[in-house]
Amino acid sequence: MAEPAGHRVYLYAGCSTCRKAVAWLRERALPFESIDITTTPPSLALLGQALDQFGHRGRLFNTSGQSYRALGPATVKAMDDATALAALAADGRLIKRPFLVTASGRIVTGFQPREWEELFA
Repeated sequence: MAEPAGHRVYLYAGCSTCRKAVAWLRERALPFESIDITTTPPSLALLGQALDQFGHRGRLFNTSGQSYRALGPATVKAMDDATALAALAADGRLIKRPFLVTASGRIVTGFQPREWEELFA
């Protein structure tokens, strides 16, 4: 795992994209704390910060996951922001992963190497 003074990465151990993100961070010797998103999802406040930062909910939901499919896209679309954030905070499997919180407080979901390169440049 890593040093808590660095970045926080909420991830799921069975997710190949999360494993790639962790490998990418380790290759660059970037300190990070690994947090299991299924047992300890990001807080409601942190998800609210992400929504403010992104300006929309699209980057918050793991649309290919079982939890999302169980809810259904129409149900998710019909939710207001408060309800959507509460659902995300209650079920980490709904959240797009990895969910990265940089040491400076910037939030990124998913792993796109080019985006991460720019973020940590």
